[in-house]
Amino acid sequence: MDGTKPAMESNAEDTQDEGQESKGCFECCIKCLGGVPYASLVATILCFSGVALFCGCGHVALTGTLTMLENHFSTVTTDHATLTMVIQIFQYIIYGIASFFFVYAIILLAEGFYTTSAIKKELQSDFKTTACGRCITAFFMFLTYILALAFLAIFCFTAIPVFLFFNMWNTCAAMRSPDFYNNITGITTTLDSICVDVRQYGIIPWNATPGKACGATLGDICDTNEFYLSYHLYIVAFAGAGATAIALIHYLMILAANWAYLRSAVSTHEYQDIKTKDDQDVEAEARSKDGQNSSSYS
Repeated sequence: MDGTKPAMESNAEDTQDEGQESKGCFECCIKCLGGVPYASLVATILCFSGVALFCGCGHVALTGTLTMLENHFSTVTTDHATLTMVIQIFQYIIYGIASFFFVYAIILLAEGFYTTSAIKKELQSDFKTTACGRCITAFFMFLTYILALAFLAIFCFTAIPVFLFFNMWNTCAAMRSPDFYNNITGITTTLDSICVDVRQYGIIPWNATPGKACGATLGDICDTNEFYLSYHLYIVAFAGAGATAIALIHYLMILAANWAYLRSAVSTHEYQDIKTKDDQDVEAEARSKDGQNSSSYS
């Protein structure tokens, strides 16, 4: 009996130690999860997804558009030399946008981690933010505002090729069902009179050869992989630009909220410091009065 008692006590101590270790690990996990800026994390994932869709699909769609124009609408290289140069410039811009937003989203996520930790320490009176830190948050807020406006403009600009390809898609659909087209317009239409003239959009000059496609030629263009793939990739790129704009607006709201929290925490600390100083002055004055009264009685 005496030999089993120490063994039971040691087992109880081991169980208690394991319970404390598991409790410590659980508290550590809760503390780590509590320091994650979930709003910034969601905005970062949305930004990465939107930029990847916009840049990847936009780059491939531009290449397919140039191939389609060279094969069917502008067979002379000199007629679309300017368009080729513009498309190449846009593709280089896409490379820059992808690289910049990859770095910028990571910086904003890191800033979210820093600000979340700073706000919690401010509330616990363990840490005080500096004016430099608040200025950095304000700078990111201003820069994100400019980028959000820029990507809203890009979002609207991306709608242009979607609109052009959509018109061409509808023309192809009308060509495949001429009876339905006649019922709508009230005129007699032949397949050869259904055309798409790319020159009227200003994409290629008016002297480009042939410049337009009609009838069976237009039907062949609509059935090509370049047209089908480019049209749907432009739609995906349009959605990616919208997602990126939403992510930047989300970032802007997060930065504005963090800046407001930091400013509020600074004001609270200033108030507490003034109150503590006043209390110390009142206490010192009361002690001096007590000392004078005691000396007068003696």
